[in-house]
Amino acid sequence: MLSIRKITAAGITYRHFARYRQIITILFKYGFEDILGAFKIGKYINVGRKLISRKRRELINNYSRAELVRMAFEELGPTFIKLGQALSMRPDFVSVKFISELSKLQDMVPPCDFPEIKAIIESEFSLEIDQIFDFFDPTPIASASIGQVHKARLMDGREVAVKVQRPGLDNLIAVDLGIMYHLASLIENNIAEISFIRPVRIVEEFTRIIAKELDYNLEANHLERFALNFKDDPNIHIPEVYRIRTSKRVLTMEFIYGTKVSDIKSLEKAGIDKKKITCNGANLLLKQIFDHGFFHSDPHSGNIFILENNVIAMLDFGQVSALDQQSKEDFVDLIESIVLQNSFKATRQLLKITYWDKKPDTRLLEKEIADFIGNHLHKTLKELNIGLLLQDLLNIVSRHKLRIPPDIFLMMKALGTIEGIARRLDPDFDMIEQATPFIKQIKIDRLNPQRLSDDIQTLTGEFIQFFKRFPTDMIEISRLIRDQKLSLRIDNNSLETIQSANNKTGNRIAFAIIIAALIIGSAIVIIAKTPPFVFGMSFLGFTGIAVSAAMGLWLFIAIIRNGRL
Repeated sequence: MLSIRKITAAGITYRHFARYRQIITILFKYGFEDILGAFKIGKYINVGRKLISRKRRELINNYSRAELVRMAFEELGPTFIKLGQALSMRPDFVSVKFISELSKLQDMVPPCDFPEIKAIIESEFSLEIDQIFDFFDPTPIASASIGQVHKARLMDGREVAVKVQRPGLDNLIAVDLGIMYHLASLIENNIAEISFIRPVRIVEEFTRIIAKELDYNLEANHLERFALNFKDDPNIHIPEVYRIRTSKRVLTMEFIYGTKVSDIKSLEKAGIDKKKITCNGANLLLKQIFDHGFFHSDPHSGNIFILENNVIAMLDFGQVSALDQQSKEDFVDLIESIVLQNSFKATRQLLKITYWDKKPDTRLLEKEIADFIGNHLHKTLKELNIGLLLQDLLNIVSRHKLRIPPDIFLMMKALGTIEGIARRLDPDFDMIEQATPFIKQIKIDRLNPQRLSDDIQTLTGEFIQFFKRFPTDMIEISRLIRDQKLSLRIDNNSLETIQSANNKTGNRIAFAIIIAALIIGSAIVIIAKTPPFVFGMSFLGFTGIAVSAAMGLWLFIAIIRNGRL
């Protein structure tokens, strides 16, 4: 398992020293000496000031800080390219302007020589390459920082794409991670202005991410899971994985013959129905998000192919994300409140899906949300640009120092990307209309009797656990007071107020549980078609629903009168 080799100045080996010197040199080249100067590392890294030249000054003056970071990462090589790509998906770590720039990082590098690739394949399977493949093209069809892809043919004649990891990658990444950790520690300890972004945590999180990318077995798992999710959908094709020829450093899968979705001229020449693949492509992502809660987090025109009969194939499943039911429901509520132009609810929903170190000014945030809605919702929903809307929403999140969970951010980014591809294929495409059935289903699922029953059982279980732990917690509190580790000052007037508030809260909770139980019971009676019937509906079930509605309305009025929801 890949891990960070935590190095210090005293622990730098010659290999570390050479790479460390290279990293520091490149960082100086792109104008980051203001950060490096605080590290006090000059005593063992002799970079010097020779790099300050007219060309360097022009470089710094002509590009923004975000652009310089992106350019430095590109020159620093595979580990830093992957770090930049990882950061471009983490709005909880870096600002939107850096995310936009880091998203441009190019992952194209010169391919390795074929003998090195051949050696890895033979090492992984303990066989000669001629015993594994009937044919293997030594020229790769794609090359990236982690691996490269070759076309081949299995012994039974099936054509495959073989992804092979670059040689020596583990050692290079391990050295870079050690240096990254050391630099991150120095930043956190020496530069207060940057320490708030928690650079050490970023490196630790990145280590976990890249460890997954270095194990092709995980990507094979993702392919098989997507294939299972869409096995009954004739419009979608997921490449088959050949497990017998797949390992940690080699992934063998079905070779896909098709046309890139961005090649519109070829699609038209092949007689592809652009409106149909636009609709199916949007549904492909929406089903991933709202039906399965497991989605391709980096869809783009380079990994979406169109096959015969308007079938859509997706490739490259190294980057995937998952969403739980609550996150999906919260996001749906946010989008719905924006579409309904309810700035108050939209603000509350935005705060619900984000987190922060210091709570923002909610009145100022609500004003910005109202302006945001006014800027986007003055046009028809068909004309609404979801990608631009979500980008502006992220800008608001960034300005108020809110952090959006990475999975929700990746979902928003994927929706924006797919909408952009869809609009190029069909300028009249309406993403809101396409998503409406999925949004409605999410809302309907909330009222499912089984869901309500499960929620009540969960709530009941939590209450039981609370009351079980309560005596033990009280004994522990008493011990702390006795040992003078905890002091209490009791004000009788405050105590009466708290007791009154607790009684009201307890009564409302109990009342709400009774209403929920009555709704579920009545729904079961209606479904079971229990007589007597009135207008074809169970009288008992209908009466129960009516009584629960009246009780719910009474409770709602009581809460409104009290002035608190």
